[in-house]
Amino acid sequence: MNDPVEKNPHNDPEGFKFLAAEYPTEPGVYLMKDDSGRIIYVGKAKNLRKRLSSYFHKHTGHTPKTKALVARIRAIDLLCTGTEKEALLLEASLIKKHRPRYNVVLRDDKQYVLFKLDKLSEFPRLTITRKAKRDGSIYFGPFTSAGAAKATWKLLGKVFPLRKCSDHMFRNRVRPCLYHHIHQCWAPCVLDVSREDYMEQVHRVEMFLSGRTGELLSMLEARMQEAAASMAYEQAAQYRDQVRAIRKTVERQVVVLPGGRDLDVAATAVAENGLGLGLLFIRQGRLLDQKHFFWPGLSLEDGPEVVSSFLAQFYASGKLVPPRIIEPHAAAGEALTEVLADLRQGSLRIGPPDTMQEKELLELARKVARKAGEKQETITARLRSALHLPSEPRRIECVDASHLGGQGMRVGMVVFEDGDYCREAYRTYAFPELEGTGDDYAALSGWARRRVESGPPWPDLVLIDGGRGQLAAVERALTETGIEPWPLASIAKGPTRRAGELEDQIFLPGRRNPLPLKAGSPELLFLQKVRDEAHRHVIGRQRQSRKKVLTSEVESLPGIGPKTARLLWDRFGSLDAMTKAGIEDVQSLPGVGRKRARTILDALGKLEK
Repeated sequence: MNDPVEKNPHNDPEGFKFLAAEYPTEPGVYLMKDDSGRIIYVGKAKNLRKRLSSYFHKHTGHTPKTKALVARIRAIDLLCTGTEKEALLLEASLIKKHRPRYNVVLRDDKQYVLFKLDKLSEFPRLTITRKAKRDGSIYFGPFTSAGAAKATWKLLGKVFPLRKCSDHMFRNRVRPCLYHHIHQCWAPCVLDVSREDYMEQVHRVEMFLSGRTGELLSMLEARMQEAAASMAYEQAAQYRDQVRAIRKTVERQVVVLPGGRDLDVAATAVAENGLGLGLLFIRQGRLLDQKHFFWPGLSLEDGPEVVSSFLAQFYASGKLVPPRIIEPHAAAGEALTEVLADLRQGSLRIGPPDTMQEKELLELARKVARKAGEKQETITARLRSALHLPSEPRRIECVDASHLGGQGMRVGMVVFEDGDYCREAYRTYAFPELEGTGDDYAALSGWARRRVESGPPWPDLVLIDGGRGQLAAVERALTETGIEPWPLASIAKGPTRRAGELEDQIFLPGRRNPLPLKAGSPELLFLQKVRDEAHRHVIGRQRQSRKKVLTSEVESLPGIGPKTARLLWDRFGSLDAMTKAGIEDVQSLPGVGRKRARTILDALGKLEK
């Protein structure tokens, strides 16, 4: 991959002068910039010269969005790649990093809930996860609702008595847990359980999650009749309960395809003030879940580009890829198909519907897409008006400083994008040079300088937990870096000094009095939510840093290594509880006898002194 090649570096105020001969015919990625140097669009091309020429051809029928984009271009950077596939992967990565204004940006890139069945384990268990790994396990899903997935997991736990504990607990358990006593686990951790019988239960769970419920019900009903005929009434009752629970669950699922296929369906439709996209998840012929997305300012003409960009970003972020994806525009090229096939580790087909049933599913996805604009009176639009901002704060960064008696100074930063959590962008900043000072102002100033050094994506609003003093410290530090300060605001506790009270006050730079936000208004409640998340984040990281110091202190004691230190922390939770523990408490730890328990208590006694 070559270094970026900048074109028109002088940002011609009269517009961008495109000269096709200056651009290569190789595949790659292009980054379009406005007069401030900010990236406003990222695109990929098999032939960069040909693709870029299409933007500046006078007779090209551009969509309104493309016309507005071309009018703002002042410079173009290039990143050449070896193949179109590499260009597609790089494009998705750069869109996620820079979130350009004119790109179709997938804001909701969180991982959906999956069921994981670790069949390689001697006694497998069923867990809920958000990321599929190539570890030999079988995954089922996705579910957009974690609550619905957890309800299903609880039902399966009641019906099929698989173990619930982690591998670590399974290896170290000495007596059956509560699940065994309420008949939801056979306790293979400590009891002599037949693996053949246990794997039979695992097979039933797999059949249920794979959609083979009809086959499973027939098998269980036959087993129930056999048990009743042999007067094994207790076992027959267990089969009866399993049949009832499965039927109750199946009744809530909608069969939309015969033959039990796995596929996703994506379709666009005009929603209020923009373009919506509906996505259906079909597993084993049943409609498992649905999701909708929305991009303001786009029209139906942008549909093919929206679908192509969406598919690249959505599945590249780690989602499970089905063997068939239905979309109406045939927008997926060879490169995208190749990328998704690699992620799936198998073949797949992307394109328009083939059958009447598939056409009906596409129309259902369009109905979902039309609903996308119904809830688009966004909090970001409200904040723009309430805080007098130049544009909607699509990316909000909130910072809070924390220390304990001047020690362990940390500044935590949380990020919200389009009103939702962006947890992968959270950061924690340490300031060892401020140990013992307890200087929040210096810590926030240090954060501002380090944040500028880290580069884009830049925030549309920085919210500071504090009053006018903390706000001024950040503003001054940003000014000293030579950049124009980003839009700033601070949130301070109200007259009673209680966090979260309705009368919390919002301050802006250059304004002496707080903003007159109404108590309980959506804007104030949202800012309080962001502030509380920053406070939770930084307190958690600050405590973790203290625990690491204390853990290393415990590990340094004679007779206590890393494993014993972990056992002590897991059992007692604090140094104070450790030092107050009796010999019986310590002796109850796995692998610790009376003599060793005495040695550990003697060592902890020295630490207390």
